[in-house]
Amino acid sequence: MKKAKGMLIGAMGIFGTIGLFVRYIPLPSSAIALCRGVLGLVFLGIIMLITRHKPDWAAIRRNLPVLVISGAAMGFNWILLFESYKYTTVATATVCYYLAPLLLLLASPLLGEKLTAKRLLCVGVALLGLVFVSGITQGKLPSFQEITGIVFGISAAVLYASVMFLNKKLTPIGAYDKTILQLGSASLVLLPYLLLTENITHFELTALQSGVLLVVGIVHTGIAYWLYFGSMKDLNTQTIAVFSYLDPVIAVLLSALILKEPITLSSIFGSVLILGSALYSELPEKK
Repeated sequence: MKKAKGMLIGAMGIFGTIGLFVRYIPLPSSAIALCRGVLGLVFLGIIMLITRHKPDWAAIRRNLPVLVISGAAMGFNWILLFESYKYTTVATATVCYYLAPLLLLLASPLLGEKLTAKRLLCVGVALLGLVFVSGITQGKLPSFQEITGIVFGISAAVLYASVMFLNKKLTPIGAYDKTILQLGSASLVLLPYLLLTENITHFELTALQSGVLLVVGIVHTGIAYWLYFGSMKDLNTQTIAVFSYLDPVIAVLLSALILKEPITLSSIFGSVLILGSALYSELPEKK
């Protein structure tokens, strides 16, 4: 149990630093997302070969359509999140991104779940938090750039929520099989998108920037997902959900401490409302 919790905390710690690294990669978001998918796919493929993991082909065939669609959504979700980093602070982008669990709550009736008063309250509080994060309460309208970053962050949250929604539609399938298929689908969709929208012959990276990109692909995708899914078999869903909120907390702290990005009392209060309501929504109902 302690080892599994350590693996999960390690994964969340890695996920929480991705914005810090993406900021220093001078490539279009689609190129970063594609590299992340391919490098993560290769790393997990090597892990599966070393551990002699045998894919469950029956489960893969049964879930293939949903895996392909969710993988494509995951790829474009990365693009929108990385675009959000370019227009607003990492803290604001990450907090907006974590509206995803609450958006999933709104779709819960489609999964046969009841939309309770508690869930509606959590969504309402999160939306109030978004108002504070935007800076409107400070008596001035946010800049066009800030609004753009927030819109990208919320759009990424919508796609992230759709990935979580589709994952709930999957019939039993191994975590590694699911992740390999989703990363592969994301890469296959992102490749033609990148070729159609960008001139890749103009891409240039220094040795340091190439190293940062490798870190994002191998560490923030391959190793992080390996730790994340490796911890799942020994932890319950509730524990995983609660520990997942280490990611945005770390991102917010690094945004202020390392990137020296401006953070106001209004945005802090809004972040607490959004993340607090999302976390509270994950806690079990009292009988």
